[in-house]
Amino acid sequence: MTVLQDTFEANRLRLQSELDAGKTQAERNRLGQFATPTALALDILTYASTLIPEDEPVRFLDPAVGTGSFFSAFRQVFPAGRIDSALGFEVDTHYGEPATHIWRDTGFTIRLADFTASEPSVPFNLVICNPPYVRHHHLQNGDKLRLQAKTACASGMKISGLAGLYCHFLGLSHSWMAEGGIAGWLIPSEFMDVNYGKAIKRYLLEKVTLLKIHRFDPDDVQFADALVSSAVVWFRKAPPPENHQVSFTFGGSLLEPRCSRDVLAEELAREAKWTRFPKATGTGAKEARAVIADFFHIRRGIATGDNSFFILDRKEIVAKNLPMELFRPILPSPRYLVENEILADANGYPLLDRQLFLLDTKLPEETIKERYPALYVYLEEGKAEDVHERYLCRNRTPWYSQENRPSAPIVCTYLGRSNTKSGRPFRFILNNSMATVANVYLALYPKPQLAKAVSQNPSLIRSVWEVLNRITPEQLLGESRVYGGGLHKLEPNELANVDASQIAELIPDFKLESGVEQLGLF
Repeated sequence: MTVLQDTFEANRLRLQSELDAGKTQAERNRLGQFATPTALALDILTYASTLIPEDEPVRFLDPAVGTGSFFSAFRQVFPAGRIDSALGFEVDTHYGEPATHIWRDTGFTIRLADFTASEPSVPFNLVICNPPYVRHHHLQNGDKLRLQAKTACASGMKISGLAGLYCHFLGLSHSWMAEGGIAGWLIPSEFMDVNYGKAIKRYLLEKVTLLKIHRFDPDDVQFADALVSSAVVWFRKAPPPENHQVSFTFGGSLLEPRCSRDVLAEELAREAKWTRFPKATGTGAKEARAVIADFFHIRRGIATGDNSFFILDRKEIVAKNLPMELFRPILPSPRYLVENEILADANGYPLLDRQLFLLDTKLPEETIKERYPALYVYLEEGKAEDVHERYLCRNRTPWYSQENRPSAPIVCTYLGRSNTKSGRPFRFILNNSMATVANVYLALYPKPQLAKAVSQNPSLIRSVWEVLNRITPEQLLGESRVYGGGLHKLEPNELANVDASQIAELIPDFKLESGVEQLGLF
């Protein structure tokens, strides 16, 4: 790095810090504004330089400039004589106008405009971007429809309405790229596992030549202010060759990964969860096997809309003179459960130091006012605090009614970390009580074959629970999705696909049904 380049980067970092301080964390999270660290930007541009022939002039594009961390690294890696042109977009003038001032004499053109609403100009042979990580629920419906139509036109990708803005940035850039051009995208690794990511993965396997995906260790969050696990995705705008292999690397840095493996594209097409690589040794077509979905219906617990209003302990219910008969027991958060078995008293209430109860009634307000005046007053207090206007509440009739979730004999925690003392990110809890669960749990309800076997031998449910707790952390983590800081989430359909062959051995004459297919892309 020359002294001049060092000065530019020092000035840019100082500006970045000042501009970030001018916004709240909530504002930056909503707009998905997470600046790329200098070292990471340098790694990305250094790797990019290995993919472009040394004698080829470079036309650089960054669709989400910020203050220009990638362009700063670009100038340090590529000699000035190779830089043909450089263009960037920044929709937020809070960052864009100062960035324009910093780079005004460097040949870097920054357009203060929305990349997603702009039309392609000259083709670029190097696209490097850390797109805004804006969640789908922050996109207005009109924007979603516009983005979906434009992305499909540009790249053929049919992006789900659940996809974040970064997916559209990637798809829209296709029409800005020169044939044979290189793209490097620093994006959340969740696209590798979630359903909305299928469109992106199909694009990467069919429309372009996917070269490499480096996934950072989720315990090593790349952005201190974003709880998101990151990956760098590299591809060339060219049809994939026959028998193409993709490099998967993990951990360490982009240039010095902890582990790596080349994976056939056809293997990727069969695999639903790309975060299995590079550690997986290959999946391909799976033989018929019993999975948890063969034994249980799996439902996420109740989302109340406002736990502090709808869930009370016994003392609060008594103090407010509320009718206990309109409440039902509910388990507390997993962090308050020391043991993995819930015992119950004669009434079916869990034997816990703090018993919690969920308001659960469908009685109309007029009836409640007549029969239970104290509860009516409590509901009116909730209205005064706009509880009834919260999204879940206003879409229920009546607004204080709850989802139908009977108590489940076994529940599983929904979120977990791999670095716990027990080494187990998820817990299976035997629930002997009549308590339901909130949406921090997954509820497991026996399917007919298991239910029949349990009715004939009630102790069987304990044996099943013991088998579930013998499932290795690796099996569970292999089905889950991961976020920054090593936080794993297990959705119902992901838990459903975990191998449960040992449960089948407990049930005489068990017949394998459909289970859940581990679907790839095709």
